[in-house]
Amino acid sequence: MNTLDLKIVNARRPYRKRLLNNKALAGLMLLLSLSGCMPMSYPPGAKTNAAQLGEDAFLTEDGASLPLRRWLPDSEPNAVIIALHGFNDYSHFFDLPGHYFSQMGIACFAYDQRGFGAAPLRGLWAGSDAYALDLKELTRLLKQRYPSQPIYLLGESMGGAIVITAMQQVDMPDVSGIILAAPALWARSTMPWYQTSLLWTLAHSMPWLTLTGSGLKIMPSDNIDMLRAMGRDPMVIKATRVETVYGLTDLMDTAFDSASSLRAHTLMLYGEKDEVIPKEPTYAFLQQMLTSDTAEKTVAIYQNGYHMLLRDLQAPTAWQDIVAWIKNAPKHLPSGADYRARQLLTNG
Repeated sequence: MNTLDLKIVNARRPYRKRLLNNKALAGLMLLLSLSGCMPMSYPPGAKTNAAQLGEDAFLTEDGASLPLRRWLPDSEPNAVIIALHGFNDYSHFFDLPGHYFSQMGIACFAYDQRGFGAAPLRGLWAGSDAYALDLKELTRLLKQRYPSQPIYLLGESMGGAIVITAMQQVDMPDVSGIILAAPALWARSTMPWYQTSLLWTLAHSMPWLTLTGSGLKIMPSDNIDMLRAMGRDPMVIKATRVETVYGLTDLMDTAFDSASSLRAHTLMLYGEKDEVIPKEPTYAFLQQMLTSDTAEKTVAIYQNGYHMLLRDLQAPTAWQDIVAWIKNAPKHLPSGADYRARQLLTNG
């Protein structure tokens, strides 16, 4: 066998190995898909009491106690923000922006959503309807407490998707606007087939399997100190059940499909360096949202922004834009990120 023949044989070996591995993986996926498991959600129980707003907890109608944080100005607020955290995070995410907004005269509230932080059934998915219902009830309670102040809903990542879906409910209380910070919009229709197939197979075979983000080499923020603090924080979930990821994907499907019917006065923030929610589904959502005539929409895209826009090193820039949008609804945001968004969306 000559040198050329050796090179050909050696070149074929990795291919054969990959082929065998692919066949083995396909066989494993088929075997697992026949095991009969189903991804579960863990919705609220029966309504046993009226929802209540406590000092450090939001008591839901089914009796779940959701830890509540608040950041209040020294005097009567001129506006109110209800903030929803992202996936595997909890209400502490809003600590720095909450302090800033309270100094600007805006009262802020954030709570640990079901299955996250110190809320009940940690690590388990409650279902999109449950998260939307909790937001609806807290909005109603805060509108009663602050009848003269405008109410704004702010959602980061998963929280943004929940805000979008909640606004589709016919009995959702009126709010003055919504703020979507890098909302989770990576719907199945925008994912590669092998990703959706693998997710379906795992969710219907080993829904209890836990996954971590280690090895993905994704940079969610340029604020390294903040990321390290999150890594040390025991309240941040580090390993996620497959069925919970499956539930999140259901939520993202619903949020993505709601682009053209989003009826709220909207400010949407997105970072050009976001490595968590891809540009393709985000820009597709924005194009649909901006062509609808249901309400005024403002889009801000930050050239140096990552996924955690409200905690990035440039976070104060986004905070200032939010305050200006709430207080003045200016023609242009102070940062000029809305002008940047028009450039990118027009050229894209």
